[in-house]
Amino acid sequence: MTKHAEAQETAGARNVSEPADDPAFRLDTQVGHLLRRAHQRNTEIFNAVMGAFSVTPTQFAALVTLLDRGATPQNQLGRLTAMDPATIFGVVGRLMKRGYVRQDPVDTDARLVAVSLTEEGERAARAMRAVAEEVSTRTLAPLTPQEAKTLVELLAKLA
Repeated sequence: MTKHAEAQETAGARNVSEPADDPAFRLDTQVGHLLRRAHQRNTEIFNAVMGAFSVTPTQFAALVTLLDRGATPQNQLGRLTAMDPATIFGVVGRLMKRGYVRQDPVDTDARLVAVSLTEEGERAARAMRAVAEEVSTRTLAPLTPQEAKTLVELLAKLA
């Protein structure tokens, strides 16, 4: 039996009211928990700053990526924005319904569909991008400028 399986078996057998075997373990010091809490905070700030646009963070990512890159095959757009194929499919579909993007076949490969901004989508993406920095500014506000720079650099290493 692996150590992990033994630990699960032991945890299952332990009375729920018993203290944990490892008093050094604290949830509030675990990287995953802290990242989740930071993400929740960032999402709340995103919704406050970007609420007037009625977009999700994934929709915003797709829009500004298209603004920066132009027409992009949908599968590549998913990779560039760290979305799996099902997620980018849904994001593009919702953005199409809003009139922000369109799909066109890729001339060089009929199996691919390129996504591009409509005029309305470009205007919206530019307006969103103009205020989006406020999300990062508010999220990083508890940190000194050097701490914020270091955090962003470290998160980029983990991403």
